[in-house]
Amino acid sequence: MPFCIAGALSGDIVLYWVGHHWGERVLDWRAVRWVLSRAREERIKAAFRDHGVKIVFVARHLMGIRAAAFLTAGIARVPFWKFLGVDAGAALLGIPATFGLAFLFANQVERVFADVHRVQRWLGLLVVVALALWLAIAVWRSSRRP
Repeated sequence: MPFCIAGALSGDIVLYWVGHHWGERVLDWRAVRWVLSRAREERIKAAFRDHGVKIVFVARHLMGIRAAAFLTAGIARVPFWKFLGVDAGAALLGIPATFGLAFLFANQVERVFADVHRVQRWLGLLVVVALALWLAIAVWRSSRRP
């Protein structure tokens, strides 16, 4: 678990560092704009002015906003020691909790996979039936045209 926490924190630090050192220039990268639109960036910057430390704590647990928030934390010049302290605290709560949940429910994984496979079969059958129906309707419509 310590290696997982260290890996998560190092990834977060890289995002913060990129935002802090390259600032606004990184926001023009296509990959970054795909995740962080200008409107979203402005909302996040305004929120950082009001609630910076709370945002880092919450964003640590939210997939999809985490990278954008940590990048913006660097751009907004949140002090590194505050960023690292809050992020480490959130990681020390979240990662062990996730490990604990995985440990508690590990014996149910086989049943979940069996259910997933069963659902996949039904979805596959549904897709085949839908395609066959679509093809039949397309052929019927094309045969009615003069």
